[in-house]
Amino acid sequence: MRIISGSARGRKLQEPAGNAIRPTTDMVKESVFNIIQFQVAGRRVLDLFAGTGQLGIEALSRGASAAVFVDESAEALKLVRANIKAAGFENAAQVVRTDALSFLKSGAKFDIVFLDPPYDTPLLDQALKHIFEFDILQENGIIICESKADKPMPEAGPPYAKGRSYRYGRVLITLYHRNGNPPASNGDR
Repeated sequence: MRIISGSARGRKLQEPAGNAIRPTTDMVKESVFNIIQFQVAGRRVLDLFAGTGQLGIEALSRGASAAVFVDESAEALKLVRANIKAAGFENAAQVVRTDALSFLKSGAKFDIVFLDPPYDTPLLDQALKHIFEFDILQENGIIICESKADKPMPEAGPPYAKGRSYRYGRVLITLYHRNGNPPASNGDR
């Protein structure tokens, strides 16, 4: 794993040992950031189910103003902290050890939310429901969901709307946005 672009471009990130954490592949990560590239600078990011922290760290490298990394695994958060330090983003990052669904009730607001929970669980749908219910996204905010390619993704009610989905082999990336304004994209595939 590496940081693809921005101020920390090329820096290597630590990878997890074993299969407990499934990091997003560099190809999928690059595709995601090609889709949202003009939406990142100056934004506040939530990397929920952080795992290695690579999505939030990539956003910081590309100019996000701050990122919060949430995971309930002590092992994952040790990796996240090491990767934040390796990238030099200690001052822009906050690491929180808690259950992801409980964190969403905190009332904190974000511009970009990355959701990449374990695939064979109901956590993605539950997290989306909580985000919509507690309205944690700022106006024109974006939610980026990673799931198995065959997973049906739920619709969203106002002020949220389901946007485009992008398939990369066995992975599906689905965007949601707030206030019906789809994010600008130059990565339509």
